[in-house]
Amino acid sequence: MNDVRIDKIRCIETAPAGIRLVIVKVETNQPGLYGLGCATFTQRPKAVVEAVRHYLDPFLRRRNVSEIEDIFWSANMSSYWRNGPVLNNALSGVDMALWDIKGKQAGMPVYELLGGKCRMAAATYVHASGAAPEEAIGKAHAFMEQGFRHIRLQCAIPGQATYGTKSDLQVADSMDGPTSPQNVFEPSDYVRFAPQLFEQSRQELGDEVELLHDVHERVPPPLAIELARALEPYRLFFYEDPLPPEEIEWFQQLRQHSSIPIAMGELFNNPLEFLPLVKDRLIDFIRLHLSQVGGLSPAKKIAALCEFFGVLTAWHGPGDTSPIGHAANLALDLCCHNFGIQEFTPFNQATLDVFPGCPELRDGSLWPNGQPGLGIDLDEALAAKFPYPDHPTNGAWPAIRRRDGSVVRP
Repeated sequence: MNDVRIDKIRCIETAPAGIRLVIVKVETNQPGLYGLGCATFTQRPKAVVEAVRHYLDPFLRRRNVSEIEDIFWSANMSSYWRNGPVLNNALSGVDMALWDIKGKQAGMPVYELLGGKCRMAAATYVHASGAAPEEAIGKAHAFMEQGFRHIRLQCAIPGQATYGTKSDLQVADSMDGPTSPQNVFEPSDYVRFAPQLFEQSRQELGDEVELLHDVHERVPPPLAIELARALEPYRLFFYEDPLPPEEIEWFQQLRQHSSIPIAMGELFNNPLEFLPLVKDRLIDFIRLHLSQVGGLSPAKKIAALCEFFGVLTAWHGPGDTSPIGHAANLALDLCCHNFGIQEFTPFNQATLDVFPGCPELRDGSLWPNGQPGLGIDLDEALAAKFPYPDHPTNGAWPAIRRRDGSVVRP
């Protein structure tokens, strides 16, 4: 066991739900022993694949698989420039796969290696979105009937490309620009409209369900503060990503002007982005995307840091987190005392077929299967039947612009 070494590292590209996923497979010199990790950066998947193929694979071949911490740091430092999303995702694929291997070697789930369960399952929240408040509220009712107790509500602003809804977005292409046909979004219109959604939702859904909302960093800081104050009467579970990473100094003012719980972090890559928010207790939930920060090894340290400052975990878990990534999220959810909530997008049947062993969704919570490692596998032959969808820019998001043509963050 002590001399098991990396034989090859490669990527599997698949999209069983129409979303580009990147899975890293670390093969060893022990027949049948391999690990799987999530490296999904769905807007730049090909860049991650190339980073794994041309850099991490040759750099890490013949390394002992037990040396997870050293492999993370040596691979991270080998690029000199670090903490970028492409290389972090490539590192994450390897890191998660090595934890998967270690669990298989030990004959126990990864969460047992990390200290063992402190809860049976992880409560999740799901997305209820609509073109109008009635549609979003109707979906929320349906989720509540399925046992979900935490629901993120998003609603389209009429005639605008509103985040989290099925608005009519123009596909990004090489002709995009300030004078081209635009996906228009006006922050002030959104800030006026969103409180109406939650006023109606509380009237129709009652006070027992926990409601969440994602601003997605799309409004200027003064409007983010205005919206936070306007949403306070509706008792949100949390107010997500109100400001972009470039504006973290504004969180001090946001905290002073509103008591609304704040979740932040899915765009963060560098520890210097989230450390000030945690240490100064300016957020209530950390929303990091595990593959974006480099995998399980850094994430378990971040969770421990947050526990000392009363910050709860709410790992990023949308459709562009692979089932491998969800299994890694769940491993941390089960063993971290400061777990808050887990974002989750239910798997379609094709995804369940491609990734046997997916965590089970039951009564609004994710339950582990108890298998060694991350507890999940990949059917490569079936995965190959779900290639990436055709797209003129390989998955790049279309630009969202104000009426004057200027680009809206993120």
